[in-house]
Amino acid sequence: MNETNLSLSTSQKLQPFLLLSKSVKGVANSKLIMDALNAPGVYVFTELYESPNLVQASSSPEVAPYYKLLEIFLYGTFKDYKENNTQLPALNENQIKKLKLLSIATLSETQQTLSYDLLQSYLDIPTVRELEDLIIDAFYQGILTGKLDQRQRQLQVMYSMGRDLRPQQLTETMNALAAWSTSTTRLLGAMDAKIANLQEAVQINDQANEEYANQIEQLRRDIRANSNLKKMDISSVDDSMVKKKGYSGEYASPDYNNERVKK
Repeated sequence: MNETNLSLSTSQKLQPFLLLSKSVKGVANSKLIMDALNAPGVYVFTELYESPNLVQASSSPEVAPYYKLLEIFLYGTFKDYKENNTQLPALNENQIKKLKLLSIATLSETQQTLSYDLLQSYLDIPTVRELEDLIIDAFYQGILTGKLDQRQRQLQVMYSMGRDLRPQQLTETMNALAAWSTSTTRLLGAMDAKIANLQEAVQINDQANEEYANQIEQLRRDIRANSNLKKMDISSVDDSMVKKKGYSGEYASPDYNNERVKK
């Protein structure tokens, strides 16, 4: 199950509780929270957490501990629950398992390789068999994809579901996106300037090549013109010399005429 399908599935499964939240009042919100936390396949809770009736009821002493518990299921971990369990409602087996699954997702946000020792300590799981069963269930639920390395005693995470955002995470995400946008704009500006410089250099080079080609062509024309002038000068000199010496084609000797033809 990919992240889009998982988000759609858990959102659909949360809908009955969102509908109930519109009519439930006061202390009854405590049971609504516990039922949602116990519901199979429900792993995101922001919409329920922000529902108006529940927010209003959270100020009462009877509902406040349950509202705090719901907050832990939003973006906390099993470790957070253990550290505050004296002030929070008790969890049943299904709820504990769900919180541990969500805790693995949180750990995998910053580490792709999770050792068995870390997971057993963090999740308070005594045996490797119990830990591996939990991880396999996370694979089955679509919360994680990865590989169990029993020889190295570690979990290699390739994907983990996204959890509900903490309030400060939204600000951090927006700041990161703004910084990325600024950096991208600067990079695009630098690239545009570089492209403009390259285009200018190409244009200058093309102009230089065109001027060079024109100069070569002009030089060739000059050489041809000079060559034609020299031929004309030589021909006129030969004719004038013949006339000055009194030779003509009619009275010249055959050998002389033949020689002229050859020339």
